[in-house]
Amino acid sequence: MNHSAAQRSARFATPAESPADATQALRWSRALLAITMIGLGVIGFIHADFALVWQRVPEGLPGRQLLAYLCAAIELAAGVGMLVPFVARRSSGVLAIFLLLWLLLLKVPAVVVAPTMEATWLGFGEIAVVFTGAWIVWTTASRGLTGAAPRFASGANGTRNARLLFALSLPMIGLSHFFYSEQTAAFVPAWMPWKLGWAYLTGTGSLVASVALLLGVVPRLAATAEAAMLTIITLLVWGPGLFAMPPDRTQWTGFFISLAIAAGAWVVADAYGDLPWFSLRVGTAGAVDSR
Repeated sequence: MNHSAAQRSARFATPAESPADATQALRWSRALLAITMIGLGVIGFIHADFALVWQRVPEGLPGRQLLAYLCAAIELAAGVGMLVPFVARRSSGVLAIFLLLWLLLLKVPAVVVAPTMEATWLGFGEIAVVFTGAWIVWTTASRGLTGAAPRFASGANGTRNARLLFALSLPMIGLSHFFYSEQTAAFVPAWMPWKLGWAYLTGTGSLVASVALLLGVVPRLAATAEAAMLTIITLLVWGPGLFAMPPDRTQWTGFFISLAIAAGAWVVADAYGDLPWFSLRVGTAGAVDSR
């Protein structure tokens, strides 16, 4: 393999490490993702329903309420299991499969039916980010173990492909801030000035992070900045509504969905933890590794 080909293959590469070391490295972000799933599971049981617009299921579906309880149970059990070391790998695997089905059954059809509507891509991108988090937690916890999982989905290949999916999902989120700028600006807290400017700035942030990740230019910094931005948005937009009395289901659901998206981004950022902050692993032609 020549030097250029080696650089290209390293773009989303993951260094070899033991499962124990990898699990330790993802402990904080894994816990955050687990907590968001627990929160969604609890809300699902309380309201005997799905996660509103983020988990839109037809009202007339036979056995809809029973299915809602089943989904809540999976979210709750997977979330708790990810916090328990000896079942964390299986729990993250179950969560990854659950989120993949969420994508394929609830988000892909909307994209197919209305491919020119950015909102359908936004919904896909948001859940895809959460899915990449669960996927990376599973691949990290499973590293070094043999199994029947396809090579593209497991081990270093799985982590690399999850990173790629994450990078490709960010424009779906970022572009919504431009397509729906007025609606996005309406979510900016009343005490903050320049509301439309914040909508454009945060949308640009996701687009820039995507380009940086795809080119391998400061990927750790880009992923971390995206995760931090999503967390701040969660706290500013959805946090204050948590204190409303009586409790507002939309606020609580929105908070945990938004925090789950941020948690997925934090897992991806942690997966770049082996790199220096300003690493140029693979960039445009002629770029060099900063290490």
